Amino acid sequence: MTNTNQRGFKKVLGRIDAIALGFGAMIGFGWVVLTGGWLDDAGTMGAALAMLAGGAIMAVVGLVYGELVAAMPAAGGEHNYLLRGMGARWAFIGSWGITVGYITIVAFEAVAVPRTVQYIFPELSQIPLWTVAGFEVNLTWALLGSLCAVIITWINIRGVKQASTVQIFVIIFLLLVGLMMIFGAFSGGSARNMEPFFDNGISGFFLVLVVVPFLFVGFDVIPQVSEEMNLAPKKLGGTIITSVLLATVWYAAVILATSASLPVEELAVADIAVADAMGAVFNSQAMANLLLAGGLAGILTSWNSLLMGASRLLWALGNSRMLPRWFGKIHPKYGTPVNALLFVGALSFIAPFFGEEMLGWLVDSGSPSIVIAYLLVSIVFVILRKREPDMERPFRIGGRHHGGTAIGILSVVLCAGLAVLYIPGMPAGLGMAPYVIFALWWVLGLIFMFRIPRGIEPGADAEHRLVAAVEARKK
Repeated sequence: MTNTNQRGFKKVLGRIDAIALGFGAMIGFGWVVLTGGWLDDAGTMGAALAMLAGGAIMAVVGLVYGELVAAMPAAGGEHNYLLRGMGARWAFIGSWGITVGYITIVAFEAVAVPRTVQYIFPELSQIPLWTVAGFEVNLTWALLGSLCAVIITWINIRGVKQASTVQIFVIIFLLLVGLMMIFGAFSGGSARNMEPFFDNGISGFFLVLVVVPFLFVGFDVIPQVSEEMNLAPKKLGGTIITSVLLATVWYAAVILATSASLPVEELAVADIAVADAMGAVFNSQAMANLLLAGGLAGILTSWNSLLMGASRLLWALGNSRMLPRWFGKIHPKYGTPVNALLFVGALSFIAPFFGEEMLGWLVDSGSPSIVIAYLLVSIVFVILRKREPDMERPFRIGGRHHGGTAIGILSVVLCAGLAVLYIPGMPAGLGMAPYVIFALWWVLGLIFMFRIPRGIEPGADAEHRLVAAVEARKK
């Protein structure tokens, strides 16, 4: 029989499900469209080393998450850690940051689907509607993304296990495509194509490194669905590290295989560099289209995982009364946060009608919010290590002495360093439009934050005290 906990979630996911959700969330569509730019910015080895360095940073953050999720395996992840260690308002800030990041990427995935399909079927765009930021939106193009939004949302409402099963099969297909690409690079590529190995010096390295928060967002989906995991807490923590390492290997392999397949000057002018590279080594447009099918698989796995993550965070915020209680409803039959799923699904349904350029701004605006959340989780990890040394930690990193605290401090420093890169004028400085959208997201968030009662101190019962305070204020 299905094990259902007292809050209505069904504990049906295992270790493979967890790794598939985390890994699938991270390998979305970025590797398909951005690899050519990375090679042009930093050269083959410069780009590969930047990706390995980014993976190492995320592995440190992943260790922090691994200990916390094993200690507090509850839906909402960051929301629970920050409530316990820093209090209600800090919990809202961290939860809002990661939720904003998830929603912006989910919205963009709805746009990435028709963009990818149009590469294979150039006549997809029919019946012009309007132009947004210079991009002409066509009805048939937008409806394809919206239809996918309906299907993925419906699968997720029907049950987390069904959504995870779809995820596993799609990832298997994606991995097969990746292996074919690597085989093609080794058999039909050339080491001479990989020159220059380094380009633009340290600035090129940082130009690749700054995309890390966007590329690796998703391992933190595992904590969001931890309440639905039928897995020992100690093993649950390890799934995060495994998924981060797999994603790091994937990105580095894609960089090397793409670089070996075509000279960098051809990749720089390619429409979709990775697809053109695969078509070149196999001398087949069909193989390029197959790679795009793999890219489409990456879109679907990322979309599926981040929809899960966003809905669980919205559920946690609604359940604790930080957002309207409507978000805190669990489907009585399927055990899924149905209203939160419908909300995010509706946003992804309308997203394609705003075109590609505007949704790119949304993704850019969401990346700094994700880093803010990672920074706060790293800080609360250090706080809890000091304040609650005897807390049960089934997945304890760094031993029982000061090793774990040192890892937590390192995570704080690394996340702060990533955050600094987004300041205007720095390598990851955003355009004016993303900064404006970032500000609007946080103005909206502050409206909700200031509605949270004051005086809700951190602790294991912080959510109970918060709910009691909100309900008392209504009377």
